[in-house]
Amino acid sequence: MNCIFCKIVEGVIPSYKIYEDDILIAILDISQATKGHTLVIPKTHFKNLYEIEQNLAGEIFKVIPKLANGIKNAFNPIGLNVLINTEQPLQTVDHFHIHLIPRYENDKVEIDFVNHQKEMNEDLYKKIQHKITEELEKK
Repeated sequence: MNCIFCKIVEGVIPSYKIYEDDILIAILDISQATKGHTLVIPKTHFKNLYEIEQNLAGEIFKVIPKLANGIKNAFNPIGLNVLINTEQPLQTVDHFHIHLIPRYENDKVEIDFVNHQKEMNEDLYKKIQHKITEELEKK
């Protein structure tokens, strides 16, 4: 497989590993958007959030608080973003992974959520709600 994260998991490509267990590794993101920016990568290859097995996702998320607290205690950030990019426009490596991005005063990291609340009404909310719940009931 030509996946860079699989090669990191296998030790073919070096990394700055901060944690490892049977199911995942956690490494420093090479970009270091902020000090302590960490990637949590399952050892099993799944392209993205749409494809990962639910049980594995649950096991991965059991470790997230431990890693987040390790970062918090090491660097005392003012907060932390937990981010998963799935497909377009931001997923750049097709191997499911989670970003833990500690936040600091004036860190220049921008995550901006557009607010469309003024364009919404109760009918639109209910249509969106129904469409999603209808899909969930199919599973």
